[in-house]
Amino acid sequence: MEALSQTMTAHERAHVVQLLRDSEMEYLSCIEDLSEAQWSWKPASDRWSVGETAEHIVLAETMLLAVVQRAIERSADPDWATKTAGKNELLEREMPDRGQKATAPERVRPQGLSKEEVIRRFKEVRANTLKFARETQLPLKQHTGEHPFPIFKTLNAYQWLLYIPLHNRRHHQQIAEVKATPGYPG
Repeated sequence: MEALSQTMTAHERAHVVQLLRDSEMEYLSCIEDLSEAQWSWKPASDRWSVGETAEHIVLAETMLLAVVQRAIERSADPDWATKTAGKNELLEREMPDRGQKATAPERVRPQGLSKEEVIRRFKEVRANTLKFARETQLPLKQHTGEHPFPIFKTLNAYQWLLYIPLHNRRHHQQIAEVKATPGYPG
């Protein structure tokens, strides 16, 4: 039965790879041609600039790929199918929703990297993420990890991989919000 496959199905692999490729193109297209003023402009003192948001995306992807790796290093979870049922759809529905605000963990908060460094690191980590998504034959679904938000609770390694481009989408919206704010340098 395909729904209970422990490895990514061909459809799931194609889906996550397409999400990763689409979010990569969107990410680069919304930041590559920005001036320094556009990169660093903040709509308010308590909100992130485009550059800070872009840096957060890079830091988060690095952390999330490590979460995937840690999950697959753990023993298989015998209750993976029950604990993670319906979570793919939940992630796809909830992650892009900017109505629910979240506070980023300290380790993925922007540190002031330059635009060039952010883009370089993004391309590097995304290449690693895509390579893993395209090539892994590991039984990702039977390896789980806990998410700090109760709505997600337990996610399997495939779902953590899916989380990466969905997290990007969420923050691409945030970048668009910054650019649409009155006073944003044009």
